Amino acid sequence: MKLKWLGHSCFIIEGNDKIIIDPFITGNPLCSEKLDNISVDIVAITHGHGDHLGDGIEIAKKNDATLVAIHEIAQYAAGKGAKAEGINMGGGVKVKNTEIIMTPAWHSSGLDETNFAIATCPAGLIINSGKVIYHAGDTALFSDMKLIGELYKPDIALLPIGGRYTMDAKQAAMAAEWIKARVNIPMHYNTFDVIKQDPNEFKSLAEEKGAEVIILRPGEEIEI
Repeated sequence: MKLKWLGHSCFIIEGNDKIIIDPFITGNPLCSEKLDNISVDIVAITHGHGDHLGDGIEIAKKNDATLVAIHEIAQYAAGKGAKAEGINMGGGVKVKNTEIIMTPAWHSSGLDETNFAIATCPAGLIINSGKVIYHAGDTALFSDMKLIGELYKPDIALLPIGGRYTMDAKQAAMAAEWIKARVNIPMHYNTFDVIKQDPNEFKSLAEEKGAEVIILRPGEEIEI
């Protein structure tokens, strides 16, 4: 499996299918990827904030890809002409050769384009496309991360470390200890000044707890 970080919480996964998660491309100062160059089978969305839903609907329509999100966002996307599959907490869907399961996240959410007129729940996602990836979404630390690790045994955990709106490095290190993924990758930091963090602090704290961390640069790709 190949995994590429486009900055913020946006990743492209090449496993059984090609998947983009939280495609914040337009307006993302860390992302050098061109929207026209993105070709995927699945668009996965954790929640409706503009820096996560991002260009998701446009990408789904352009690629005839399936957008997977919580039910209300999926309905909203379908109303905009995208092919969409709605799921909810604890449930999931299989699209092509990839299974996506929704987990809770502690955050706020809504559709920015409607000035939060449509409230939705934030979520994390378990994505099984050859390897199991846990994308935590925007979230605080919560003890059920232990259960997520026990149930799904993720190979890779993608964890926010930016603080202010999500976990910081110290909390994310504890999350990594609880989840017990083989590899942990920090995200949702340094996009803007208010979430400025040193990922090496997370790496040091997590490794003290026995968790492996890989720090990616925006645009960098690894194979796992």
